[in-house]
Amino acid sequence: MNAPWKVGGVANRLPFLAFASDEASADAIRPIASEMGWSSDNVHQGGLRNAVQTLSVSTSPHVLFVDLTGSGDPLSDINGLAEVCEPGTVVIAAGQVNDVRLYRDLLASGIQDYLLKPFSADMLRDSFAQAQAIINAPKITDATNARPHCAIAVIGTRGGAGASTIATSLAWLLSDKERRSTALLDLDVHFGTGALALDLEPGRGLTDAIENPSRIDGLFIERAMVKASENLSVLSAEAPISQPVMTDGAAFYQLQEEMRGAFECTVTDLPRMMLVQHPHLVNDVNSAVIVTELTLASARDTIRLLSWLRSNAPQVQVTVVANRVHPGTALEITRKDFEGSIERKIDLIVPFDQKLAAQAAKLGKPLAEAGKTSKTVQPLIELAALLAVTDEEGNPASPVAKGGSLLGKFTNLKGLVAKKDAGKKPPAKSAAN
Repeated sequence: MNAPWKVGGVANRLPFLAFASDEASADAIRPIASEMGWSSDNVHQGGLRNAVQTLSVSTSPHVLFVDLTGSGDPLSDINGLAEVCEPGTVVIAAGQVNDVRLYRDLLASGIQDYLLKPFSADMLRDSFAQAQAIINAPKITDATNARPHCAIAVIGTRGGAGASTIATSLAWLLSDKERRSTALLDLDVHFGTGALALDLEPGRGLTDAIENPSRIDGLFIERAMVKASENLSVLSAEAPISQPVMTDGAAFYQLQEEMRGAFECTVTDLPRMMLVQHPHLVNDVNSAVIVTELTLASARDTIRLLSWLRSNAPQVQVTVVANRVHPGTALEITRKDFEGSIERKIDLIVPFDQKLAAQAAKLGKPLAEAGKTSKTVQPLIELAALLAVTDEEGNPASPVAKGGSLLGKFTNLKGLVAKKDAGKKPPAKSAAN
């Protein structure tokens, strides 16, 4: 409860909130709260039960007083309070149990002080003053860890190109190899695989955010995101396909804003249709990873996405990744022809590895984790390291020089397929002809 947490809505928190178990205790607290400059209207009855109910639907205060009188298991109940109490809150508990072991256990659980009832005005005054001093104390930060936020959007040109596979692998690599606190946001509300790829239950966090955007704050992010590892958290969904998503996109934008304040990196698995419907989702993105295949349809849509990003998000550094490339087999479009059509180089090639993909699925791990030593994963490791490098303003490193104009390429796409047979000599005409 006293652990630090970067919260975007700290300014909206009440300075003090108390839940006494009886009127006499409430009457004793009110004048001391007023002395501290806190409103006496924030002193309520109901004890621990009322505190849990209230904090489950509202932001926690800076200082919380809770009366444990009547609790059969105070330590367990305090741990239950911690589930709804926002980190950063200074908690003062009171009760009638006079036990040194309980006192030590409560302090170890994260509360600041435990007052034995009946408490005097001086006891309350001293405890409240200590809590106020903790709140007002300057926060010590490590300047070496103050790194600009890295916001990455992963966009697939076609269904099945492997954008979700790349997104989960990048998120894992940033959290594990680069040691960045990372959020993976999967915006495919009905068919997302972000949680599935990590062998997690997606929960209702994303659907709750869409239904109630006003609830989105630092506390909501903390509760809604599913922890995949020490540095990686996931927000995904498997909404019923009978329920269409009705949103103007405000919830998605708010989620990105809160994640920016709570994590060092955000990887958004952004379906291309979501990009069309909610273009504002790339307003604050530093890097966009376009995941494509070497096919005619993917070439067309890569051109369209590159053109759209140049017009609507010129600040975004774009990386083109050719995924699922079958080595040693005939491709629908060669790399040279593909690059010619989009007028820029492919930045990274990820070879197709059926065995590794099957192993990752069986283990419930992202591709990058399942194949740490595989050559298949090496391009993703390089990409994650590249994306993690930002300047003081959060601008990412440039993978390659930008290409030229993308206009006027659509009419020549079909000619790419024909090029494969262009070098072949036509069969000789028969003498009969």
